[in-house]
Amino acid sequence: MSLPLLYWLLVAVMVVGIIGAVVPGIPGTTLILIAILIWGAIQGFNTVAVPLGVTIVVLILGIGIDFFASYLGAQRAGASKWGQIGAIVGLVVGFLGLLPAFLVAGPLVGILVGPLLGAIIGEFLYRRDLELEPRFKLSLKAGVGIVVGSLIGNVIQGLLAIATVVVFLFTTWPFGAGA
Repeated sequence: MSLPLLYWLLVAVMVVGIIGAVVPGIPGTTLILIAILIWGAIQGFNTVAVPLGVTIVVLILGIGIDFFASYLGAQRAGASKWGQIGAIVGLVVGFLGLLPAFLVAGPLVGILVGPLLGAIIGEFLYRRDLELEPRFKLSLKAGVGIVVGSLIGNVIQGLLAIATVVVFLFTTWPFGAGA
């Protein structure tokens, strides 16, 4: 396989990684990292030192952004600590729990339903009274807040993934596209 063809195939994998940074169920920054590692193994890691560092930082930031955006969304929606924790646990369980059953649709459904159910359960555990309607409304509001927070976090991760690929293209262009 020629070097320019491999380069463009790896860039295509990175584009899928950008999509995956925004859409749950598709690996995001991990795909970008793998493509950079493949290019580094072929061309020498000195050619990918900067994009590799940027990608690792973005990968770590992405994990933090996911949880922080979800937490902030629930907090802004007025959830108690129990509701916030329940929504985050619901997000993780919903995403991972439905992943094996439905490869793409499962995580999408999981990030919508999981936080809602988790927040409802968390608020019910926290409030311990018999009035269902106020808790349900607050739980629903918290669940919606965490979904909105997660979506905002995904957009931020998508922007960071784009920046990572741009750094890769900028630093490797002379070695890959025209080699």
